[in-house]
Amino acid sequence: MTYQNIELIDYEKQLEQKIETSAQRFEEIGVSDFDVVKSEPKHYRMRAEFRLWHEGDDLYYIMFNPETREKVRKDEFLPGSRLINKLMQAVRDYVIDKPVLRQKLFQVDFLTTTTQQAIVSVLYHRALDEEWQAAAAELHQHLQQYADVLHLIGRARKQKVVFGEEYVTEQVRVNGKTYQSIQTENSFTQPNAGINEKMIEWASRHAGNTSHDLLELYCGNGNFTLPLAKQFNRVLATEISKGSVNAARRGAELNSINNVTVVRMSAEEFSQAMQGTLSSRRAEEANLSSFNCKTVLVDPPRAGLDELAIQLVRQYSRIIYISCNPDTLIENIKALGKEFKVTSAAIFDQFPYTDHIESGVILEKLS
Repeated sequence: MTYQNIELIDYEKQLEQKIETSAQRFEEIGVSDFDVVKSEPKHYRMRAEFRLWHEGDDLYYIMFNPETREKVRKDEFLPGSRLINKLMQAVRDYVIDKPVLRQKLFQVDFLTTTTQQAIVSVLYHRALDEEWQAAAAELHQHLQQYADVLHLIGRARKQKVVFGEEYVTEQVRVNGKTYQSIQTENSFTQPNAGINEKMIEWASRHAGNTSHDLLELYCGNGNFTLPLAKQFNRVLATEISKGSVNAARRGAELNSINNVTVVRMSAEEFSQAMQGTLSSRRAEEANLSSFNCKTVLVDPPRAGLDELAIQLVRQYSRIIYISCNPDTLIENIKALGKEFKVTSAAIFDQFPYTDHIESGVILEKLS
């Protein structure tokens, strides 16, 4: 993802443009009123990836202009958290005059939290031998001063070397309660911490308190699952990523939440299992037929819901749909037809200064 120079752009102006675009899209499904949730104008993004450019003795981070594909030097990254900005400089300054660490280093990834924890991942086009590992251990020690908890991970083809852990623990504050959230390196997490909390609160408000169960597809690390669990009798959550499933389960344990069942299945596999066209040991172990789900929450990838998932979710009384792609969101709502009505909608400025918009809708089934 490439960002424009946010020092030169008025935040409110770019948000107005997104509101106008969203209004046009929502009009297609008969929605004229929706909530708008603003982001902090800078230091909102908790993770970032940078390519490293080697130019003589110099070494610096770059991103690419999406229109021209020209490289843009980044000595700081104002969308990034303050911790990302500190670590950017610290890693670059340490590595620049150390050939063992610098050689064929082509990318650095940062994952940070509001709790001042961080994972720095350094990616190489060469094997990470013993000499590199000894030098990297010293880099790991050097970086400790910049965060309360810091882990370093080296990656090369078919190789991963971990100094510390592969995850950090974020604190997500929703409706006055704090939840511990496990965020794993190289797995998806919501990048804008402040907006993420507001998205969960929005979903929580519209979920209400019920006596039935919640089905969640694409649950990730349990970002929505854990805070919403207390509002339902039980939660059945599905996710294909092994790392995210483990994070969601560990998060439930950390927060003493015992009414959540996380099943490692894709949305397609789960749909087939529910239709009886797929036999699955995981589905049998989860005892799917014991759940009384009437609400379904989906937070799919940019491609949206496929036809199988559409047929699945239309069986439920209420759909909470979080979307990172307004186009596929509108397509999916149209595919549901006149069986459902949008009763609430919102846009969340998850990605300021880009064209990307995060949306949320509540769909109620018409009797």
